[in-house]
Amino acid sequence: MRFRNLGARLGAVSAIGLGCMGMSEFYGPSDKAQSLATLEHALEKGITFFDTADTYGLGHNEELLNSFLARHRDQITLATKFGIVRDGPLADRRIDNTPAYIAKANEASLKRLGIDVIDLYYAHRLNPAVPVEETVGAMADLVTQGKVRGLGLSEVSAETLRRAHAVHPIAAVQSEYSLWTRDPEDGILETCKELGVAFVPYSPLGRGFLTGKIRSVDDMAADDFRRTSQPRFERANLQKNLAMVDTLTALAESKGCTPAQLALAWVLAQGDHVIPIPGTRTERYVDENIAAAALSLTADDISALDQIAPKGTINGERYTVEGMQHVDK
Repeated sequence: MRFRNLGARLGAVSAIGLGCMGMSEFYGPSDKAQSLATLEHALEKGITFFDTADTYGLGHNEELLNSFLARHRDQITLATKFGIVRDGPLADRRIDNTPAYIAKANEASLKRLGIDVIDLYYAHRLNPAVPVEETVGAMADLVTQGKVRGLGLSEVSAETLRRAHAVHPIAAVQSEYSLWTRDPEDGILETCKELGVAFVPYSPLGRGFLTGKIRSVDDMAADDFRRTSQPRFERANLQKNLAMVDTLTALAESKGCTPAQLALAWVLAQGDHVIPIPGTRTERYVDENIAAAALSLTADDISALDQIAPKGTINGERYTVEGMQHVDK
């Protein structure tokens, strides 16, 4: 496994991390025993960077990681998040970035995870009613108290990052980024590089679409959130987007790899400060993703991939109108 730097305070982590969200909800039924085995396998194969959030499974995801962390705490760099407050369904949520809530959320996460300090603590989303300086100031207090090592932001603009970084150094920005979600190329990717901030793409495989295994809505579980919260997966949009993934698959076959590996290698090629966190619940796909880190792309390969899905050519928005309201642009 290759390693990349996650900011000065956090040091080196595996070039590919593991997103744990799907082990608790969103993508259909999950299996606790299988998830725990996948976590162990990922660490054994060299992954040291694991990502969760308090909202995933309404706390279940952090609790799932508890016993895993107890066995391997000194080998793991753990990221979790606060800010998305849910009492139930995904659609029923609000964003809270107030200092009082941040302190409360941090204590709750530490308890569920069974640890004394969180390595990387993200503001999952920002509420525009609370100045980012106030939010980051409260997060910085947690660093002073020894409850957090590094600070992160998710789905923020370059301007917001600069404002936040002026209050306290930001270790990482996490945003959706892949061949079919290229919004970070509008400024945040380059600003992270300029400021020495790691950029952590979530859903680098396009919510699984870039694996080539999703050919219709019926390929997803009945309770899969992509059916209701991801317009790109609506039946008509999905069918139109298949042309893009078919081109990707053909190129992957010519390279002797899977489309998922090629898509992930493209993300890794965007800069040494880029550390993607593909999610999976199975050991098989952990191995497939790790192999992507060793895939060498030529300039011609990258150019060909760039042309597969230029920004603005994908059919459907990545979130519903309500979901996009929580993305800082």
